[in-house]
Amino acid sequence: MGHLKSDDPQRETSMAKQLRCRDVGMNCDFETRGESEDEVLQKATTHARITHQITEMPPELAAKVKAAIRTV
Repeated sequence: MGHLKSDDPQRETSMAKQLRCRDVGMNCDFETRGESEDEVLQKATTHARITHQITEMPPELAAKVKAAIRTV
């Protein structure tokens, strides 16, 4: 009795990731979530291309995007 820890280690480490376009400095309400940072980055890249006409992600913007991804 009294165990708060899950017996499934995958369940403990599996947390969703979130990115808000506004957190990267854009005046945009886009928000996305994914199971991994890579999934969020893929969705953000598609959004940037379609909505903001950013066809190539400069390294400094990519770093800013990665830094803005939060665990939720």
